[in-house]
Amino acid sequence: MIHISEEDVRHLLPMNEAVRLVRHAFAELRTGRAVNQIRRRLTLPNGVGLHSMAGAVGKYFGTKFYSTSPTGYAFHFMLYSAETAQPLALFEANWLGQIRTGATSGVATDLLAHPEAKVLAVIGTGFQAASQIDAVRSVRPGITEVRSWSRSKQVNCRSAEECVRGADIICTATWAKDPVLEAAWVKPGAHVNAVGSNYRTKRELPGELVQQASILAVDALEAAQDEAGDLLMANVDWARVIELKDLAPSWQPDRVTVFKSVGLCLEDVAVAGYVYEQMAR
Repeated sequence: MIHISEEDVRHLLPMNEAVRLVRHAFAELRTGRAVNQIRRRLTLPNGVGLHSMAGAVGKYFGTKFYSTSPTGYAFHFMLYSAETAQPLALFEANWLGQIRTGATSGVATDLLAHPEAKVLAVIGTGFQAASQIDAVRSVRPGITEVRSWSRSKQVNCRSAEECVRGADIICTATWAKDPVLEAAWVKPGAHVNAVGSNYRTKRELPGELVQQASILAVDALEAAQDEAGDLLMANVDWARVIELKDLAPSWQPDRVTVFKSVGLCLEDVAVAGYVYEQMAR
């Protein structure tokens, strides 16, 4: 078994490759050749928690496990051979998670956003925001303007409204508990990726925007029904929600589309297997 560091992942996993791998993983999930197990959490009275999830695709299966506290977090991923069940690699998995989260938004964006999108708005400047930009640009190379806004950092927009109005694609990647934008700011034909929260009591999107969206997509229905506060707090009709594996290209010039991601271990397995193969060369 080998150890794979954060720097190894950053060096060996380009975003365009991650998007391809995640797209393939969801195609395999649709045909039943991949498996995903949603997140489980153990929370202590002092706010410290342990979180774990599992998945399998192709030649590999694995488990992601991470600890959180009020002051930080630590991510790891264990990769196994699907043929022999032998452990292959232990990953430091912060970057792995960031890249695969971005890649999943990239897959959704490729299916739902304006083919000639020019303006990308990103709310949030934390560790997930950069990978959202990379992923969107990998599938929409015509992007000519990237706007950003954050409550905590100096960025190129003075307000969330200034950031969002007129944008073709909007990504929210924040720690917010309450909505960070308003439905009236989002223009017809825009696509929204919401990736910041995987807790049922937190949301980045207002219920009005969720209800108005012509398409509501999620990475997995079971996971979203357990964790997607953006949809749960909007009292969404789950019959309208489409899983990413079943999504077809669907951009509409007069309607808004939304992709809500909570993160699946299937995505980690897909990209980790690739990194492992690059290390093993």
